[in-house]
Amino acid sequence: MNTRVFTAFLAIAIACVTATSASAQSGDANKAVPKVYIAHLQPLNSKTTGKQTAGIARFTVRGDSLTISINVRNAPADMTHLQHFHGFTDGRDAACATQDADANHDDVVDLMETEPMSGTTMVPFTDDPVSMVVVTDAYPKADASGSYQYSKTVSLSALEKAFTEKFSGQQLALDHRVVYIHGVPADTKLPSTAASLGTIPAQVTLPIACGKIEAVNR
Repeated sequence: MNTRVFTAFLAIAIACVTATSASAQSGDANKAVPKVYIAHLQPLNSKTTGKQTAGIARFTVRGDSLTISINVRNAPADMTHLQHFHGFTDGRDAACATQDADANHDDVVDLMETEPMSGTTMVPFTDDPVSMVVVTDAYPKADASGSYQYSKTVSLSALEKAFTEKFSGQQLALDHRVVYIHGVPADTKLPSTAASLGTIPAQVTLPIACGKIEAVNR
């Protein structure tokens, strides 16, 4: 093999090795371990609901994809349940309200009474979380046993952009937020002191379960 032919052969070999290495690195990136966040939902206002509403919310980040999965059991049956994550607009760490949050001692923890610990309603878990529209009929409905499953995949960058625009530059910061499930039947008797948002009935917004979002890997 003369020098010119050998040099050409060597160049081809190096190019093949480089391409194979780049392909492997790309494959490794695609197989990167996703970031996972979980909130274990615990009952709230059980005396009013007569149920131990519980479940789990999972947030899985793969590249620019965020999959939100929520499984709820023992919720009031055959009705729609509002669900969101709540948090503080200054970036503070939020916590779930407990029954001790009943500041006016009317035997229920209403939506307004969760704010000192949990902040405000932020991202709605509807058929379009990126819209950031909280007042909508696009929330999941529990079946006859009081269970429901919700799953939605959205663009993480699109949700972060919408969130930042709505909350004056704040970051999504999942592990600083809490998940709330809301809602009892319209005929549920609540004290007149149970507060809600605007003209929305307190039965619609009454918190029935909450969980702190925590990272399970970093």
